[in-house]
Amino acid sequence: MPRPQTTLKPEDRPMRRCSLRLLLAALMLSPLVDGSASAKEYLLTSTRPNTLVMIDPAARKVTRTYDIAGPGAVLGIVPSPDNRIVYAVTNHWGSVVGIDLDSGKEVFHADFSSGALRVRNTFGMEVSADGRELYVLLLPTEIGRNEYTVQEPHIAVYRTDAGLEAKPVRTLPVPRRTTTLLRSTDGSKLYCVSWDIHVIDPKDGRELEVKKVTHLPRPGFAEPDVFGVWNQFEQAKVFINPYTVASAGGDSAAPGPMKNGMVTLDLASGEMRMKEFEDTTKVIFSAVVNPKKRDEAFAVYTTLAKIDLAGGALVKRIDLPHTYYTVNISGDGREVYVGGTMDDIGIYSSETLEKLGEVKLPGGGDQSLSWVRVINR
Repeated sequence: MPRPQTTLKPEDRPMRRCSLRLLLAALMLSPLVDGSASAKEYLLTSTRPNTLVMIDPAARKVTRTYDIAGPGAVLGIVPSPDNRIVYAVTNHWGSVVGIDLDSGKEVFHADFSSGALRVRNTFGMEVSADGRELYVLLLPTEIGRNEYTVQEPHIAVYRTDAGLEAKPVRTLPVPRRTTTLLRSTDGSKLYCVSWDIHVIDPKDGRELEVKKVTHLPRPGFAEPDVFGVWNQFEQAKVFINPYTVASAGGDSAAPGPMKNGMVTLDLASGEMRMKEFEDTTKVIFSAVVNPKKRDEAFAVYTTLAKIDLAGGALVKRIDLPHTYYTVNISGDGREVYVGGTMDDIGIYSSETLEKLGEVKLPGGGDQSLSWVRVINR
C-alpha cells in the first residue's frame, strides 16, 4: 500500500521555515550557553625559579604548571580578556612573555633592553579591553663607562599579535614613581597609580585627569604613604590600595595616631574614595574588594583583616601562619585566597575568616612578589 503523502499548504510554509530557523539558532547558541555555564574559576600565580602555576581552588589542587624559558622570577601576571593567554614579566624584570594556557607554548615575547639602555619593568602592566595591545611600564637607564644616566619612565605599547620578537608600536609618558597600570572597564582610560592617580588616554598618552591621593588636601591629616604593586581587581572591577597617614592631635600640640586607610577606584565609573578604618597597629600590603558586597574588603600581610569600607571600621582580624603579600577572592565572594611570599595558597571563609583549605605549590619554590589572579575557563 503506498505511503500517504503530506501536502503542505502554502499558508503553512512560512511557519515551517520560521521553525527551522529557530531550531538552527538554538543549535548554534547551545554551545555558547553550555560553555559559559561550564566555565569555572582558576587561580594563577608563579613560583621560583620561573614557573607559572594554575590552581583549581574548588578542588584545592594544582591543575597545571608552565615552565618559562630563561631566568626568572615571574613578577606581574596579566590574563588576556578571553583568558587564553597570560602575560608574565620575567628575566629579572627585563622581558615579558605570553603563554598560551591550552598549549603551554610561548606565543609572545618582548625584551626591554637594547644597546646601552638597560630597561626594567617595575610592576605596572595591563592589557587593552579588546586584547590587542599590552601596556608595560618601563624604567630605562643608560649604562655608561663610568656612570648611569636615568632616563624618563614610560609605557611601552605592544601589539599582542607581534610574536616572539615584539617591539613597541608607541610609547606613552608616565609620572615617575608609577607602580600600577589599570584600564577602565570600557578600555577608554588608563589609570597610572603614582603619588596620585593619573588618568591618560591609552591611544596617545594625553592626560585626562589627576585624581589626587598623596597631594589631596585633607584637614587633620598629613600626606598619606601609598604603596601599591599587586593587581587583584578583576572580580569586583574595583582597584583598592592600603595607605598609612598621620592624623592631627586635636587641640594638643602632639600629633595624633597613625591611621590605616583604603583608597578605592571603581574601574567602571571612575569614582575614587579614601577612608581610614583603624589606628595603625598592623602593616598591610594589599587588599581586595568583595564582588558581592562592594563595601567589604579583605587586607593581608601577617594578618587577614575584614574591613567595612562604608563605615570605616575593622570588622575582624586573624593571625596568619606566615607572611602573605597578596590576596584575591572568589567570584561569589565566599572564599578569600591569600598568596605570595612562600609556596602555598591559603583559603579562608569571607564570612568568618575560618581557614577552609590550603594548596601547596609544587617544587617548594617561593611565590615571592608574584601576583595571584583569578580567571574563568
